[in-house]
Amino acid sequence: MKGFFYQNITAQEAKWKHLNFCARTLKKNEIWIQNTGSSEYCIVLLGGNFSVTSDKGSWRTGNGRANVFSGLPHALYLPAHTEFTLVAESDLLDIAYSWVETDRENEPVFITPQTVQDMGIELRGGDNASRQINSILPPGSPCHLLVCVEVYTPSGNWSSFPAHKHDERKVDAEGKLKEACLEEIYFYKTDKPQGFAIQHIYTENRDLDEMVEAHNNDVVLVPRGHHPVIAGHGYTVYYLNFLAGSDQSLAGSNDPDHEWIYGTWKTMDPRLPLVTIEMNK
Repeated sequence: MKGFFYQNITAQEAKWKHLNFCARTLKKNEIWIQNTGSSEYCIVLLGGNFSVTSDKGSWRTGNGRANVFSGLPHALYLPAHTEFTLVAESDLLDIAYSWVETDRENEPVFITPQTVQDMGIELRGGDNASRQINSILPPGSPCHLLVCVEVYTPSGNWSSFPAHKHDERKVDAEGKLKEACLEEIYFYKTDKPQGFAIQHIYTENRDLDEMVEAHNNDVVLVPRGHHPVIAGHGYTVYYLNFLAGSDQSLAGSNDPDHEWIYGTWKTMDPRLPLVTIEMNK
């Protein structure tokens, strides 16, 4: 196994049940050989191009973005018990991936920029809480537990706001899911190396109350609680979210102190969208 690992977090190290995470680079023609074993994997292309051969199919990116600020993503979902070889097809390949144990075996899914475009680029929020969401493995995807989205927050804007949480499974009287119990990873990139974001992770009774300064390539773990983000002024902030837990869902509960903000926005930030399929080459 070759390449440079710049983040590697196991569920055991995080004292979690589900989520594992890794980010790494590979130079051209370097390879990664892996068997997914009892886990499902989602591999997201951050920059460059790769090819994958496996016992369940072969795939190749041809118009991979140069970096996360240069277009829409490719990604590859691989089910459990898949033997695969990934080859870096660009001078430098940058990828991030998450894996969770599963007792199911689905079909592989190759996600392209066109796939992401077809699922719909979402511009969420408004005013200085505007941001862009690209779905990679959204709820309803043909997998077991993994959820994956990426979010772009313009300079100075709030994101993941109004604050929400998903740390307790709740259903209504009809059995409809109102909140899932999820583990969540925020993996950050900034458009300038000195860029940063501020993330607040807190519970309503403040038994957890942490303020984190996240820089390029940092990972923030959200074990529970609300978790809003602010992009530092002058810096565009990207984060890749992986989630897994009780349901393949993003169902959450809002902080009641801030729910009044919904419906008050007047405009969408004109800087959005920050990345489009036309940027992929």
